[in-house]
Amino acid sequence: MKWMGRYAGYNAAAFRKDLLSGLIVGIIAIPLGMAFAIASGVKPEYGLYTTVIAGILISLLGGSKFQIGGPTGAFIPILFAIVMQYGYENLLIAGIMAGLILVLMGLFKLGALIKFIPRPVTIGFTAGIAVIIFSGQIANFLGLSGIKKHEDFWSNMKEIGMHISTVNIYSLLTAGSCLAVILLVPRFAPKVPASLVGLVLSTVVAAFFFEGQVATIGSSFGAIPNSLPQFHVPEITWERIVNLLQPAFVIAMLGGIESLLSAVVADGMTGSRHNSNRELIGQGIANLVTPLFGGIPATGAIARTATNIKSGAVSPFSGVIHGVVVLLVLVLFAPYASHIPLASMAPVLMMVAWNMSERKSFMHVMKTKTSDSLVLLITFLLTVFTSLTTAVEVGLILAVLLFVKRMSEMLKVAKVLPDPDHKHEKVMAHMVQEGHDCPQISLYTIEGPLFFGAADSFEKSVMESIHRRPGTLLLRMSKVPFMDTTGESNLARVVKHMERSGGRVLLSGIQAQPLEMMKRTGLIGRISPEHMFEHTGEAINDALMHLDVQKCRGCKHFAFRECAALSSSGPILSVRACWSSERESKQTVFNRNNQKLSIHNFVRDTDNKS
Repeated sequence: MKWMGRYAGYNAAAFRKDLLSGLIVGIIAIPLGMAFAIASGVKPEYGLYTTVIAGILISLLGGSKFQIGGPTGAFIPILFAIVMQYGYENLLIAGIMAGLILVLMGLFKLGALIKFIPRPVTIGFTAGIAVIIFSGQIANFLGLSGIKKHEDFWSNMKEIGMHISTVNIYSLLTAGSCLAVILLVPRFAPKVPASLVGLVLSTVVAAFFFEGQVATIGSSFGAIPNSLPQFHVPEITWERIVNLLQPAFVIAMLGGIESLLSAVVADGMTGSRHNSNRELIGQGIANLVTPLFGGIPATGAIARTATNIKSGAVSPFSGVIHGVVVLLVLVLFAPYASHIPLASMAPVLMMVAWNMSERKSFMHVMKTKTSDSLVLLITFLLTVFTSLTTAVEVGLILAVLLFVKRMSEMLKVAKVLPDPDHKHEKVMAHMVQEGHDCPQISLYTIEGPLFFGAADSFEKSVMESIHRRPGTLLLRMSKVPFMDTTGESNLARVVKHMERSGGRVLLSGIQAQPLEMMKRTGLIGRISPEHMFEHTGEAINDALMHLDVQKCRGCKHFAFRECAALSSSGPILSVRACWSSERESKQTVFNRNNQKLSIHNFVRDTDNKS
């Protein structure tokens, strides 16, 4: 029923809109499919097969109504490296494995986890991929000969430098004409697919004026067949599976990230909401099936999805139509595509790289000069000079470490005392001074998450008081939203040290999550419920009731309002006696069971509420 809900109210008018948008996106996808395949180190028809099969399956089975799937520029460095290292057959197996990983991620509802990848990491590796794509087309743009392709950026740049003298002026003119059309068409006819027009015109120019002078798809890869892709199951062995686990995982992760980013863009443009787990399953099935027909890994294409929406698409049928359009063009016009010069394909990919470079977002993050800027820069440089896998791993680890550092700095542990000048005698840190600090009661305010990155600083701060052996340690925890097992362990050590020295630990205002953690670990069993209070004022009352009055005699700290009376009292005067004058105005009930004194319904004049 949910599947049918995507087509509720579908009619002829909606179909006409889908037909138009599917036709437009299909025309745009044809040159991109071939270009991405060539840049990935495989034959151009494999890119078209991917556009047809994956495009249809992703639209039908994915979690976004407007998603357009197919080969994308983001995959180029990864797929090229796999082809160079393992070969085309193993690329197909890696694609199948990646599809299975994506399906499992969707079934286990891991779609939301991909969204937690930090933005600086995604901007960094996307910009790095853009640099690799752009630089990889320089040789075709200039028509250089004798170029050997390498996996790493530096080696490819050295190849270009070594062969720069072989520049082909005809290739340069062909590429320049295509680039000029791509840049000018959007200004005068924004709805016309500029890349396709550029390819056609530059191909015509090369065929008529530079025949035999520039390398073409046909001369480099052979004629593009106009037949349907054949079903073929690659030979899958356990050894191959083990060797291809890492490449498959990288394909799956990048495919998942790209597809969900594209779906989020579509949501923002249409006000709709995609299903991330269903999207992963749809992407996974598409990548399971496509390699069986010779296709390369596919994912959601942000630019084509945006074009689909702008062209008026109303349902996933537009994506299906886009795949059918590519199939018809493949069958009817494939022989003509063989005449497209490689120099004409270069500007198409260069513009793709330019548009996906995230240059504005890149500069925006860099201008902040924060830790995010560092994460972005390192991820970008590692993507260009090492590999995408290394870049993402290091970027994520660095982002996590810097996040932990920032979070640890958020934890504030301050020793406090009541401020008599405040209306409600609120506890403040500036009241604790030399000569004005109760020797028997240590009162601390804890602010921020108590987790592994900050727990040690919390324990060190509190331990300074414990070494002075106060009778009571009062921790105000109303501003501690989270506590992990490390934070709980450090708190438990504080409680243990206090118990060893004969003191007590009181907690006030503890929130639900820290309380639940203490229940799970059993710490709540060591801290009596009588020592846990909702408000700080109640906890202070309890602490004052357990003062050693003998130690108060002669004390000049006067940390609390009651201290003046206690300091000058005789040997038999107690805290209870200091409050005797207040009995008429405040109801105080003392319970002497088991020789313990507790207070119920007692409210101080200046109630210190946390």
